[in-house]
Amino acid sequence: MNALIIGGTGGIGLAIIKQLLLIKPHAQIHTTYLSHQPSYQHPQLHWHQINITIETDITKLAAQFTQLDIVINAVGILHTTEHLPEKSIQQFDMDFFNTNIQTNTLPTLLIAKHFMMQLKASPRSYFVTVSAKVGSIEDNKLGGWISYRSSKAALNMAIKTISIEWRTKLPHCGVIAFHPGTTASSLSKPFQRNVAPHKLFTPEYTAQCLLNLLATLTPQDTGKFLSYDGSTIPW
Repeated sequence: MNALIIGGTGGIGLAIIKQLLLIKPHAQIHTTYLSHQPSYQHPQLHWHQINITIETDITKLAAQFTQLDIVINAVGILHTTEHLPEKSIQQFDMDFFNTNIQTNTLPTLLIAKHFMMQLKASPRSYFVTVSAKVGSIEDNKLGGWISYRSSKAALNMAIKTISIEWRTKLPHCGVIAFHPGTTASSLSKPFQRNVAPHKLFTPEYTAQCLLNLLATLTPQDTGKFLSYDGSTIPW
């Protein structure tokens, strides 16, 4: 098995890598980092330095593969050093909004564009993006977080649209948006105090949920927005 995990330096991304190496001892796992390669090493783990928002970086990475069985995009932001998610439209900042779109939405489109043929070459492949339940328009009952919500809603539309196109072009590829729940990571750290202990998941648990989910999916499940517990989330 050949897998590519985009964002191996994040809590969820690295946990997925470790779980794959555990349950797929003969797999070749490739992953990416932006600036500083982590110290974690394994004989079957291969690190690649790229900026996931730059198309030429993705093009060069894609050229290194002829077949991939799993591509998972675990890159995302919720806040920056200058901005937390907005509580009101009065806090809207155009640059922060564009950063959300650039990081949470754009990479999945570029990955799909340049890794389509590698996924097609596999007899059974998966293309997964870590999304968020707050990107569901139907589920939005609280408001707020408009830049993050909008970027994840746009991401969900991209995933759904790609899945429709690939039903005929890549009939053996499952295209999924995955909600990981609230996972203990740097992304969620400023907001963890408001989360009940039993609802704050370890990255290891989230990774297990995702890989268990992939093991049960069929081609008919492509184009779904799935939660960590296997339930379907409304778009």
